[in-house]
Amino acid sequence: MICKVYRLGNVEYQEAWDLQNRLAREIAAGEHPPALLLLEHDPVYTFGRQGKKENLLWDENELAQRGIHLHWSDRGGDVTFHGPGQLVGYPLLPLGKGEISIEPESSTARLPKMDYVGYLRNLETVLIKTLAEMGIAAGQIKGQTGVWVQPNVISRCTKCPPGLYQSPAKIASIGVKVDAKGISRHGFALNVSPDMSYWEGIIACGLENQNKISLEYLLDTPPTMEQTGDMLIKAFAQVFGYHMEPASIRL
Repeated sequence: MICKVYRLGNVEYQEAWDLQNRLAREIAAGEHPPALLLLEHDPVYTFGRQGKKENLLWDENELAQRGIHLHWSDRGGDVTFHGPGQLVGYPLLPLGKGEISIEPESSTARLPKMDYVGYLRNLETVLIKTLAEMGIAAGQIKGQTGVWVQPNVISRCTKCPPGLYQSPAKIASIGVKVDAKGISRHGFALNVSPDMSYWEGIIACGLENQNKISLEYLLDTPPTMEQTGDMLIKAFAQVFGYHMEPASIRL
């Protein structure tokens, strides 16, 4: 099956969200094949459905000075950061079988059958495979969503702050939504070469003292965003079984 790949460059957060919703409706109606959006955002903090305002540490003046926008979204999870130097991926895939239906006897809604947790694990696998192609060993942490680099890998890093040596560091975040018709929204963010100081303004994912890391820290010469996208598209095809077809679209 074909999956259209849209490499969009820098896109404003709301504009990308609107595009996701538009494509998801078309995919659900059978008018568009599955799609993967790859892009970057200007600095933005986004809150998911479990988001808590107290996890935002900077006040309005600080946000304005740094040019950071805020968005509350319908994805899972708490607060995270998106910005330049971070490869953001939004897969729009039909995960459910059938559509939402109503139980005649109880009048309760039944969602399409889908493996939500399996989908998250597959996204993590895509990112792990992408990093492995760069020579970086990364993995999952039980009970948490995302991709992490272990201290034994970080200890070989010549550009990492000393505190990173003590515990795993998160290199990719994941937060998704699957709608009533079984179409996925939102997705993942892989830290290629972002300004890591932006994470000082939030308690990311609502977890205190969570280390963050990027490819720029781990590699003498990090890949470009285009090179990273190429490797990710290859891994995505392997994990999800799609034929990835480059395409363009009007925003």
